[in-house]
Amino acid sequence: MSGAAAAPVVCDVLVAGGGPCGLMLANELGRRGISLLLVDEKPDTAFNPQANATQARTMEHFRRLGFADEIRALGLPPDYPTDIAYFTRYAGHELARFRLPSAQAAKARARESGSSWSTPELPHRVSQKYVEAVLRRHAEALPGVSLRYGWRLEDFNDRGDGVTAMVAPAAGGAPVAVQARYLVGADGARSLVRRRLGIRYGGETGVQRDFMGGRMYALYLQAPDFYAATGHAPAWMNVAFNPERRAFMAAVDGAGEFAFHTQLQPGEDEGRLGEADALALFHATAGAAIPARILSRGSWTAGHALVADSFGRGRVLLGGDAVHLFTPTGGLGYNTAIEDAVNLGWKLAAVLHGQAAPALLDSYEAERRPLALRNTAHARAFADSLGLFRPDPAIERDDAAGAAARAQAGAYLGDHARREFNIPGITFGGRYDGSPAIIADGSTPPADAANVYVPTACPGGRPPHLWLADGGSLFDRFGFDWTLLALRDDDGAFAAAMQAAAARAGIGLVVVRPDSPAARDLYAADHVLIRPDHMVAWRGAAGDAAAILRHLLGYGAAS
Repeated sequence: MSGAAAAPVVCDVLVAGGGPCGLMLANELGRRGISLLLVDEKPDTAFNPQANATQARTMEHFRRLGFADEIRALGLPPDYPTDIAYFTRYAGHELARFRLPSAQAAKARARESGSSWSTPELPHRVSQKYVEAVLRRHAEALPGVSLRYGWRLEDFNDRGDGVTAMVAPAAGGAPVAVQARYLVGADGARSLVRRRLGIRYGGETGVQRDFMGGRMYALYLQAPDFYAATGHAPAWMNVAFNPERRAFMAAVDGAGEFAFHTQLQPGEDEGRLGEADALALFHATAGAAIPARILSRGSWTAGHALVADSFGRGRVLLGGDAVHLFTPTGGLGYNTAIEDAVNLGWKLAAVLHGQAAPALLDSYEAERRPLALRNTAHARAFADSLGLFRPDPAIERDDAAGAAARAQAGAYLGDHARREFNIPGITFGGRYDGSPAIIADGSTPPADAANVYVPTACPGGRPPHLWLADGGSLFDRFGFDWTLLALRDDDGAFAAAMQAAAARAGIGLVVVRPDSPAARDLYAADHVLIRPDHMVAWRGAAGDAAAILRHLLGYGAAS
């Protein structure tokens, strides 16, 4: 892709943006035989830690693609606790601690979980920088996928039957023309693609809070003696709560690397902070001059809860931070971006292969935009809960008033931690009710609650998980494309009809017969059709198989 006379690049999909959304989309499309060019003006995947929490639903998708164990082996050591701990200052009083399992314990505990956390993959605390590297490596191994870091999208034009674009080296050089059938803008909060389409964010921005609302200053630092100096047990997330300097700090590698974020006070100008000043912010939060080395630093703004008015137009689609921007409480931004890619990937591939009508792509916005509104609202509520709760001025005093203030803060923060970090309802309870790519059966789904997930096969939601008699996960029996769960001992006529209809449509479909009374009770139907993104599309005793698939593939409602 160099030289003034370079021939145009021809591909099915051009992706602008090589973060989690773009890379996950490359994996989803590449595995479905779609040719793809991805450009990102950064020289490589992320260096800074950025997001630090991979939710269980995201881990389920990584399992579906075959590299969940690879992800779980990265970041914190297997036996490192993933607690959330609150302190006046890091070397001061511990106020509360919400205990969560290590990666090693999480893998074992997944088999013992109750109904709210029935999953083959519990959450994993791993920095986005590690995840992106894995996603890139797997995408680059796929035929037809080309990733070009150090290149940027400069312009594009939707012709109606395809997209023409110009990409160029970020460091300067001759541009190259690209001819693609679709363009996906996964190019972040300042998305060129979204702005060129004239699509605006809606929602809240500039929200001011005592914490997690305003200008934040981030340090990626090495402090290998941190826990020896503080005298506290290790935790994944370390939160400082005092009137002078509030902050959160995530353990990155379990060996002394941390991602530290503090709210700047009025009058503190990030542009005037030198390295010594930045280190002083960390020392003030710690309450001790703990030796540390800064690897990188910069500022960002908390207080966003933004969702784009549209997720695309014509042959240009948007995903990730380009369409939703979070304050990072709850760790929802990156995980929402991954599910955007999962949702869009199978639909775009089906349309490009001629298996589905172009109208199927309308269901992308119909499904994902309500989820973005839901998830940004949850993140905003968590930010309000933490950021609007202000420290008592006496909280650091060594007297009765100080002890009382610490007890009150500890009770509140412990309860907050349970509400922010024990969120199976958010993780598993997202639904696509009313989507044209779902066939409702008249049943009513459970109420949407952040901290409780009620398993249900009501069409439009995640399939309930089940451990089978042989010790395996039901999810591992699902096909890469479509899956029909046959849960009644019958003559197999409907399953055969569905297989024949899928073959005529050119889509892959696996019939799974779990031979489990518990599965029939859990799914409450004789047959259940699971989409490629592991969402329940339809359930019932039987029906017109061809009409069901035509509806789900965008050709119109089944009669």
